[in-house]
Amino acid sequence: MIERSAGILLHPTSLPGRFGIGDLGYEAYNFINFLEAAGQKIWQVFPLGPTGYGDSPYQTFSAFAGNPLLVSPDLLVQDGLLQGKDLEGIPDFSPREIDYGRVINYKFSLLRKAFKNYSKTRREALEKEFAQFSKAHKNWLDDYALFMAVKDFHKGRVWAEWPEDIAFRKRAAIKEWTEKLEQDVSFYKFIQFFFFRQWMALRDYAHERGIKIIGDLPIFIAYDSVDLWANKSQFSVDRKGKLLTVAGVPPDYFSETGQLWGNPLYKWDEMEKDDYEWWRKRFSTLLEMVDVIRIDHFRGFDAYWEIPGDAPTAITGKWIKGPGAKFFKTIIKYLGELPIIAEDLGVITKSVEKLRDQFNFPGIKVLQFAFGTGQETRFLPHNIVKNCVVHTGSHDNDTTRGFFEKASKDRSSDIYEFTQKYINYYGSVDYITHALIKAAYASVADMVVIPMQDMLNLGSEARMNYPGRLGGNWTWRFTWDQAPYEVAPFYKDLTVLYERPPKPKQDVEIEVH
Repeated sequence: MIERSAGILLHPTSLPGRFGIGDLGYEAYNFINFLEAAGQKIWQVFPLGPTGYGDSPYQTFSAFAGNPLLVSPDLLVQDGLLQGKDLEGIPDFSPREIDYGRVINYKFSLLRKAFKNYSKTRREALEKEFAQFSKAHKNWLDDYALFMAVKDFHKGRVWAEWPEDIAFRKRAAIKEWTEKLEQDVSFYKFIQFFFFRQWMALRDYAHERGIKIIGDLPIFIAYDSVDLWANKSQFSVDRKGKLLTVAGVPPDYFSETGQLWGNPLYKWDEMEKDDYEWWRKRFSTLLEMVDVIRIDHFRGFDAYWEIPGDAPTAITGKWIKGPGAKFFKTIIKYLGELPIIAEDLGVITKSVEKLRDQFNFPGIKVLQFAFGTGQETRFLPHNIVKNCVVHTGSHDNDTTRGFFEKASKDRSSDIYEFTQKYINYYGSVDYITHALIKAAYASVADMVVIPMQDMLNLGSEARMNYPGRLGGNWTWRFTWDQAPYEVAPFYKDLTVLYERPPKPKQDVEIEVH
């Protein structure tokens, strides 16, 4: 899939920039330049969809669409759809934290102005390109644009609270609302056109520099999404749209009561009838955008935790068998071999491992889990296998520096002492992150992908997500002053030292006498 290599995990929202949130503009290109200078061959991102309640990229309005907040105003100026004066008077956004409420209001005002200018100018070449995009993505774009337009009309309310005719997609209502909200529907298509246009250009720039992109595919969809609204028969809701069962995970090291995600579950028997067509479209659309797909919560294809729709916690759930190997065999039959990474963390059984290994999907190892309270030895570097991706931490963990700073102060725990012995590091806690990263690089794992927070040796203030906490997540951004000049050469040297990528094989000449 990918040769022995190293990379960085950074979501585009965390990029620097003056618009309150990272985007696909100039700073994204600067980041790719940084990747190249640091010898990195991988850029891993979270799901790229339009975020809803809680701002989580794992809870989006669409499994196919892109996040409008990632569209670059600078590039819209470059395309002549905004003027330089439109970007004067930018609000005083924090450079290191996203205020989603203010950012959404500001960026959508710019996007609507750009759409208005587009509608006035009628540029033939751009119109032709837009029409081609709309036709190529019609199978999801029409429903998405209408869903968002109707949602706006109803002040953001969840689709189940709309008038019944459009909530349950009566044919006459679809026609009526499409005509009634024609401009708004076109606006949402316009945003997607420019998101994909900007993303594809950025992807091509990465490819020119030998950098591949790992995208993220959450196994479940959000209740308040076009995916459910347009495909109710394939999800666990009744005829009135009420959730019958929801997704989550049982009690684990993150929560004593488990995690109640609240996502609708799939009616796998129903999906099998058309050879998982919705899933085939989902995979093929994402593979247009990225080189490798990380499936979040891969174990759900083997068995998933089914929780009653009205349950207050995840404790009352039960394991239900998933579609397993027949699902992937069907997808492969249509799309060919899939470049998939299986996120196989949490409660993993032999059958999950068998499913992963049957298709030779790399799994994931998180080094913090090896040194944490549970001290799961399968994550220790000497137990790591070749066909996997190694991370120091994940988006649900504290940063590695924050993790060890807390561990070093905990007198009742031997976590820090054990870590020092294992990685043979007895220096300041300030630099233990670098020692752990070196252990990851030195491992036999084909891929090492380090969160940007750990690359920059940042503390708990840079944590991305607190599982189970409502609000205040996904807000972290970095600034270039946090990346000293020596960072890129330091990691470039590590890639050379630990052969990521491997040194080219040299032909050995044998002298014959």
